[in-house]
Amino acid sequence: MRSGGTLFALVSSLMLLLLLRMLWCPADTPARSRLLVEGSREDTSGTSAALKTLWSPTTPVPRTRNSTYLDEKTTQITEKCKDLQYSLNSLSNKTRRYSEDDYLQTITSIQRCPWNRQAEEYDNFRAKLASCCDAIQDFVVSQNNTPVGTNMSYEVESKKHIPIRENIFHMFPVSQPFVDYPYNQCAVVGNGGILNKSLCGAEIDKSDFVFRCNLPPITGSASKDVGSKTNLVTVNPSIITLKYQNLKEKKAQFLEDISTYGDAFLLLPAFSYRANTGISFKVYQTLKESKMRQKVLFFHPRYLRHLALFWRTKGVTAYRLSTGLMIASVAVELCENVKLYGFWPFSKTIEDTPLSHHYYDNMLPKHGFHQMPKEYSQMLQLHMRGILKLQFSKCETA
Repeated sequence: MRSGGTLFALVSSLMLLLLLRMLWCPADTPARSRLLVEGSREDTSGTSAALKTLWSPTTPVPRTRNSTYLDEKTTQITEKCKDLQYSLNSLSNKTRRYSEDDYLQTITSIQRCPWNRQAEEYDNFRAKLASCCDAIQDFVVSQNNTPVGTNMSYEVESKKHIPIRENIFHMFPVSQPFVDYPYNQCAVVGNGGILNKSLCGAEIDKSDFVFRCNLPPITGSASKDVGSKTNLVTVNPSIITLKYQNLKEKKAQFLEDISTYGDAFLLLPAFSYRANTGISFKVYQTLKESKMRQKVLFFHPRYLRHLALFWRTKGVTAYRLSTGLMIASVAVELCENVKLYGFWPFSKTIEDTPLSHHYYDNMLPKHGFHQMPKEYSQMLQLHMRGILKLQFSKCETA
């Protein structure tokens, strides 16, 4: 009996253990055991195997990255981008002859560098411009900065003067007309052939203020690449003389062409050379008599002289600054964010595709009159420092 009772007790204990195992370890125990084991192993991509079970087979598994590797890579990129500043300086300091290919190779590298606006750099550069030139007060001639009786000296022919009498004085606005200053987003649209097929028009037109140079075409098929919005457009007096025959026979065509600019300001260098004065005044009188929406402004010669001195200290020693560099400088003072389109003084793209000089013709500037490579090198440096942004290629479209 004792041995039988012992056997019964042993069997009962075994059955109890089996029952407890069934209660605490359901049928998927082997799978759970594998999960716990695999979960302890680190996946080579940095994501644990246990985390993968949270995603369905059709859902891509997120891949975390090694932050130390990324930091090192970012540092390497930053250092390479800093080195480009030295490359630009060496290119800029070359003799008159320069290689387009050298510039294009550098620009290709610049495009790989991330661009971010640098507020401190921007503020410092704008402060230097304001200290030397003060576009806010002196960019255009006004009744406030040029009273009756002023004996104004010309920008280039500085030994020549013009007395400001009542009839001239009344052509000037009372004060600077940029009432919404500072503008948030500004576009300065050059006329480079790089704009063709760029599809930048929509992006340009979203800007708060759009500057254009020398009465470029903005209608028809061109608008998709260059936009149509215009707040200020410069007018080279030579265009009035050559294209519109001093507003005699082609006055009607001139009025029709400028109507495409809406209520934009027309900016002329009336006081750069004496030869510019009469034709600039003629533009003013023509618009006034025809009751056009556009208003005429005149560059202040003092501002342009000071601006030329400012850029001369940075190596731009050409006979005269280009209109593009003048307007880009103005934009930095008037705007919080500046983006340049169509600034490309090269005969081809970085992919070696030939380009026309302008997006609408291939007329080259006078040799030696502007210093395009030097100027463009300065713009590239401003881009690298996060002061303004250059658009090098096609724009992204929605």
